Amino acid sequence: MDLSVVDLSPVPNDGTGTEAYANTVEAAKRAEQLGYSRFWVAEHHGMADSIAGVAPEVLMGYLAGETDSIRLGSGAVLLNHYSPFKVAEQFGVLDALAPGRIDAGLGRANGSPAADRALGTDRHVQHPDADHAEKIEAVVNHLYDDYPDGHPYSDLQIPRSGKDVPVPWVLGSSPSSAEIAATLGLPYCFAAFIRPQLASHSFETYREQFQSSSLAGSVDEPHGMIAVNAVCAETDEEAARLRAVAEASYKRMQRGVVGTRPSIDEAVDELGGVPDPTPPTLSTNEWPRAISGSPGTLAGLLEQLAARVGVDEVMIQHIHADHEDALQSHELLADGVGLR
Repeated sequence: MDLSVVDLSPVPNDGTGTEAYANTVEAAKRAEQLGYSRFWVAEHHGMADSIAGVAPEVLMGYLAGETDSIRLGSGAVLLNHYSPFKVAEQFGVLDALAPGRIDAGLGRANGSPAADRALGTDRHVQHPDADHAEKIEAVVNHLYDDYPDGHPYSDLQIPRSGKDVPVPWVLGSSPSSAEIAATLGLPYCFAAFIRPQLASHSFETYREQFQSSSLAGSVDEPHGMIAVNAVCAETDEEAARLRAVAEASYKRMQRGVVGTRPSIDEAVDELGGVPDPTPPTLSTNEWPRAISGSPGTLAGLLEQLAARVGVDEVMIQHIHADHEDALQSHELLADGVGLR
């Protein structure tokens, strides 16, 4: 099983964006050393006190100069905010900076009404699925210079490395994103840390509706990846204690408090105690929003979830109160899976 990382650039308590980005850079370099396949960075708006990941295409450019071999990607660029041509240009530049190791993770999401207004985004597109599919197709056509002769954009070109073109991925957390990936014949990554209950159905939809496509960058058969919130520590009990931060953060979101991250002690207090360790074997219909365990336990859990949706790669997302705990989690999990 291959492992990858998606990083939100969390801002340390009483910290700054500078510290958040420095932590992301360190995490990317460590992930490369540990044998992770990809390092993706996220896009969230209007939560600067807690999440500094607002511009993945900018951060990826810096990471390109700080790493040598790991694939870099966006998890995701939110296409509902931008022009497909501009997005393609940005990824062309990234490919020129890091030839042959760029993933163009393409998604959509609305932020707060104020953030969407500031971004000039229409929150009420009449047919959002059709609009999103068209934008993804346009990004890919620009990336591959694949508009036919006579098309209004056929003379537009973007700078690239001349090696492998950035690989387009459709990202989402619902069967509708799976349908888009299937129709376009593109790789698909499902965010199980957002809607775990829809993971199996979304991958069933992706495989059932998948069709080979003439779109440049398409694949001949379904190719997927699952993104999971997972915390690793030396023991199952310690990992469960660290997982309390994610569990409490989700409880806060349910109450409408978005983007905050408690300390471990605050999280345990808010939950009324340390969460139970994730059992080493999950029941057939059980898919927790976050899982935890020792290296051996967590490796087994990831194998179960990957097999459930038929993928060979898992992307790790986690919510930690402490940067060092996050780094150690990646290291222990790499050992558990045997990346090194």
